[in-house]
Amino acid sequence: MKQLKKVRLSKAFLKTYKEAPKEAEIISHQLMLRASMIKQLTRGVYSYLPLGYKVLRKIENIVREEMNRANAQEIHMPVLQPASLWEESGRWFAYGPELMRLKDRNEREFALGPTHEEVVTDIVRNMVSSYKDLPFNLYQIQTKFRDEMRPRFGLMRGREFLMKDAYSFHIDQKSLDEEYLNMKSAYERVFIRCGLDFRAVEADSGSIGGDSSHEFMVLADSGEDDILYSDVSGYAANIEKASSIIELVESTEEKKEKELVETPDAKTIEGLAEFLNIPKEKTVKAVLMKEVLPDRQNFILGLIRGDLDINPIKLKNAMGASMELEMMTEEDCEKLGITTGYVGSFEKNDKLKVIMDETVKYMRNFVVGGNKKGYHYINVNLEDLAYDFVADIREARAGDGSPDGKGTLKVARGIEVGHIFKLGDKYSKALNATVLDENGKQQIIAMGCYGIGISRVMAAAIEQNHDEFGIIWPKNIAPYLVDVIIANIKDEAQFSLGEKLYKELCDNGIETVLDDRNERAGFKFKDADLIGIPLKIVVGKGAAEGKVEIKDRRTGESREVKAEEVTDFVRRFIEE
Repeated sequence: MKQLKKVRLSKAFLKTYKEAPKEAEIISHQLMLRASMIKQLTRGVYSYLPLGYKVLRKIENIVREEMNRANAQEIHMPVLQPASLWEESGRWFAYGPELMRLKDRNEREFALGPTHEEVVTDIVRNMVSSYKDLPFNLYQIQTKFRDEMRPRFGLMRGREFLMKDAYSFHIDQKSLDEEYLNMKSAYERVFIRCGLDFRAVEADSGSIGGDSSHEFMVLADSGEDDILYSDVSGYAANIEKASSIIELVESTEEKKEKELVETPDAKTIEGLAEFLNIPKEKTVKAVLMKEVLPDRQNFILGLIRGDLDINPIKLKNAMGASMELEMMTEEDCEKLGITTGYVGSFEKNDKLKVIMDETVKYMRNFVVGGNKKGYHYINVNLEDLAYDFVADIREARAGDGSPDGKGTLKVARGIEVGHIFKLGDKYSKALNATVLDENGKQQIIAMGCYGIGISRVMAAAIEQNHDEFGIIWPKNIAPYLVDVIIANIKDEAQFSLGEKLYKELCDNGIETVLDDRNERAGFKFKDADLIGIPLKIVVGKGAAEGKVEIKDRRTGESREVKAEEVTDFVRRFIEE
């Protein structure tokens, strides 16, 4: 049986607080600070104190066990990465300002790794030469760095964080697809074991790249991301990626000749619809955006039905852009001769790429900007417009039909705790990671990438499991399973029984902490609720009769139990 370290709160490094600092905005940040689980060093950088570090290690061990079960192999890669590798992959500039950059004494540039695609690909390209060596999956649990503009929400969005990242290598797409499903199953097991209510949602690949990805979202009101999910089927997607079904029926109106009309001060769709006394569905919205690259800017005009919104991520992907899109400025518009608020697209402009949402194809006799201040065209039809191509760039909404044809989409808030990607040859091609195939020909390796935010899981678990008194840890990641509280340490019967039960539980391999502090019982009870240990055993006035009170932190239910039955009671509780 595993030998457990004895932990007495009278000797523990612990100080709890009634109030959290004002800058702690969300509940997980507040409660971890109040329970002395973390301590801020500087903005977005935290030390893990004994209780918090124990939770972190439990999550880490669950992740490690499931990765090993899925036949991944653990390695450890450097945090410090040379800029030359990132330049090879093309991400030194594309990754953006969140990349922590620095120089050594010889003015050579480095980055503190936010992720390790380049490093692991460099390892593999120098060690693997034959298809017979594939497939395999390498993972690590490593500190990552991200230069967040606004680090906030404690462990939710920090500048330094603990992450599990894994990378798989394959000879073909079929093998990659199989490992992707293997990792998806492993992630589901991880989050189930961590006691989380989560959804695996289709997601955009972002700066990591690749052609397919899923995010694992813990459902919580404090989540930073919106997800859309079917109320009937298993479909779920990040709002940036979500598709939906809306009724698209081609208009049967007789086409009319377009006509330029005066529309003073109607610079918005709402104002235009009101001025012309038409529904917004009869207008076309123009959205001006740009991609800023180191050597140039690409200007984009998106056109969509007026009652709908353009999804910038879908627009970026439709464009094949490598950088996140930004809104065009007044100065940009002046350079291109664009009149903001009255934008239309009737002539080809080589400096402006025009993408039209598929909804516009079904419209007739609609209204669009006249490229002249205070004027719009009415009775515009598809053939009147100049555009480069049509794509789905529409933002899905709650109430739309699910894209699998089953049910209606609903919206929920989520916290991203994991993300898996099919990278394909994005990095292996850039870094020339190849093997000889069965015919002796060089072939680029296909890759997958799989991340879990270990420290973020810790925060997300609290966001989903708390009440007005404190944390309610799921059993598998609680710092301890049982808190034996001696109500009055000066009472000999209570002290003796408390010590006995504490030793017995530890000897039976049950993680137990003994609250033997010389404090009021009420103070100890409040600390136990704040820290969130699943089971509280109160050794109080009933000790003289060999009885204790056992209270379930999650349900609040309590019952009196004979001392000799305590260990069996706790075992049953753990197994439930």
